[in-house]
Amino acid sequence: MDTVATTVGLIVTPLDVADDLAVEQAYAVRSAVIAADLPDFPPLCRQRFFGQLRHPMPGEETQPVLAHLDGRAVGYMSIELPQLENTENSSVDIEVLPEYRRQGVGRALHAYALRTLRELGRKRMNGVSAAPLPGEPSRIEPGREFATSLGAKNALVDVRRRLDVTTLDQAHLDELLTAAHNRADGYSVVRWIGPTPDEYLDDIAYLDGRLILDAPMGDLEWEPATPDRERIRAVDEALRVRGRRLYSTAIRHDASGKVVAWTLIDVGATPDWHAYQQITIVDPDHRGHRLGTIAKIENLRYALSHEPALRIIDTWNAAVNDHMITINEAIGFHPTDAWNNWQLTL
Repeated sequence: MDTVATTVGLIVTPLDVADDLAVEQAYAVRSAVIAADLPDFPPLCRQRFFGQLRHPMPGEETQPVLAHLDGRAVGYMSIELPQLENTENSSVDIEVLPEYRRQGVGRALHAYALRTLRELGRKRMNGVSAAPLPGEPSRIEPGREFATSLGAKNALVDVRRRLDVTTLDQAHLDELLTAAHNRADGYSVVRWIGPTPDEYLDDIAYLDGRLILDAPMGDLEWEPATPDRERIRAVDEALRVRGRRLYSTAIRHDASGKVVAWTLIDVGATPDWHAYQQITIVDPDHRGHRLGTIAKIENLRYALSHEPALRIIDTWNAAVNDHMITINEAIGFHPTDAWNNWQLTL
């Protein structure tokens, strides 16, 4: 879409990812918004941000947008367009510098997104915003206020949990592992750093494709992915470009030789003290053997053995995903905040 002039002095324009100045402006907006709205988050990793813009995930098209007010970049928007599955859906992230909110910047970006998505035939817009947990003191929630004013519905609530690894109870983890291994005869632990080994690509593709099938999705209209070994390779490459250091632990079924459970911890290029606990998935045919517990604890220790500065790990689960929440809290993760998944039908 072409540049759009809105209120006096406010211009919304596509971001050229080859334009270093424009990318720096977008990075500055995102960094300031994170610092203001999510003060316990790590600073935005430059390599990750630049990599996301210039090397999208396979099967994704990204359309970044900037809003300038009187010549200053004051808003940034990313429009994510799935190309393989969910081709009626989109994910939109709108961010406005705190000192420029309630001046029409967010609505101008949203209007730009609506025109773009309708021209492309998309039927749904999805976005996410953080919120306090039930029982916590209320606070200003610009994301909720903006989403509800547009008619979006809260389709799924996730909860972020945080682990401070300096407080880990290693004796308790040993007890959890011992009890889990006693239920897991006939299985072996395998580990790797970085890209998925060739011999596991098909199994990881299958497990990755189960995530949307198995995780609670609330009222979100979102199709499961159907990745293959080539897409897994491409994802690994996109993450490498972003500077992500990946630690994987999988559980192999000895009789079949197949990997039937897998978990991943993702450490950024900067800062080195923070990581994300990403996917944990177990093949339904192999549940009941505590394979998720084994994989998560073994992988946590694996990552820590290679990342001496690592101190904080964040993870997200649907608020109703009781099984995974139980495992995470047994390890030592504690609830931090809620994350609302907004869905707007166009």
